[in-house]
Amino acid sequence: FFSIKGGKRASLDARPRRAPRQGGKTNMFRNQYDTDVTTWSPQGRIFQVEYAMEAVKQGGCAVGIRNKTHAVIAALKLSQDADLSSYQKKVFKIDNHVGIAVSGLIADGRILCRYMRNECLNHKFVYESPLPVSRLIRDVADRHQVATARSWKRPFGVGLLCIGHDQTGPHLFQTCPSGNYWEYYAIAMGSRSQASKTYLEKKLEDFESCDLDALVKHALRALEESCGTRKKDDKDGKLTKDNCTVALVGEGNPLLVLDGEDVAQYVDAIHAEQEEQAVAATAAAAAEMSIDGSQGRDATADMPDAPTGGAEEGAAAAGEDAPAS
Repeated sequence: FFSIKGGKRASLDARPRRAPRQGGKTNMFRNQYDTDVTTWSPQGRIFQVEYAMEAVKQGGCAVGIRNKTHAVIAALKLSQDADLSSYQKKVFKIDNHVGIAVSGLIADGRILCRYMRNECLNHKFVYESPLPVSRLIRDVADRHQVATARSWKRPFGVGLLCIGHDQTGPHLFQTCPSGNYWEYYAIAMGSRSQASKTYLEKKLEDFESCDLDALVKHALRALEESCGTRKKDDKDGKLTKDNCTVALVGEGNPLLVLDGEDVAQYVDAIHAEQEEQAVAATAAAAAEMSIDGSQGRDATADMPDAPTGGAEEGAAAAGEDAPAS
């Protein structure tokens, strides 16, 4: 293309150009649909809500179990530095009949914890009775949802596991940053929680007949399944009394939070059981190998002996019978 300028032809290519991008590629990817929580993408997604749900998946693992009489939660506490920092608190007492474990942004979890405590306190002051667990969870889920419908807010980047006991029995609920909530018999959430879910699915039928101590041990075993997927040199690669917390509630048992030395007896018990199982498995494998070896020797002993001198004697006899040349 050419243009006439000053009686002369000037090439459009002679105009100043933009500086080329470094490497000829775009330096960063910009998503134009995640600037606020009220913007929908053409695919019908709200990215900020999905980012908040991803924050829950990246948090520390938490496990919840309930049966007909009791409910238990166990949470794995994480620290920022292996030697210099303490562990973050993951389990909070809401009332004498309700407790929660959080996964995701702990600061957001403390805000919701304070809201839930105020709701329980107001209900007890007005009605002189504990707040039903299902109503409390519905209210906090509504608070989750309001944060997804205001352009000047952001979603809560935290998920809650809530246990409680009221007139209808024990309950176990999970909340989501999107405002959804579900009731479960057993559930795990957080980082590396799939291994814990697999354990819970295998042992689900055993939970109904468990007493309280056995239920706590099941929760800790499921929690340790998520620890087993970490690196061997990770200090949280094995469950200890310092990096886990347990809370339990049920009939005749107000909410009790076990931490430190209080939970050490359960952790030591499951580790002792694991060692006994490992020793038994090793002994069984050794016994099986010895049985296979003895059977192999017996089979060798039953086989007929191969002839040793028959061929030589036959060759000598053939040499005697042969005519001299």
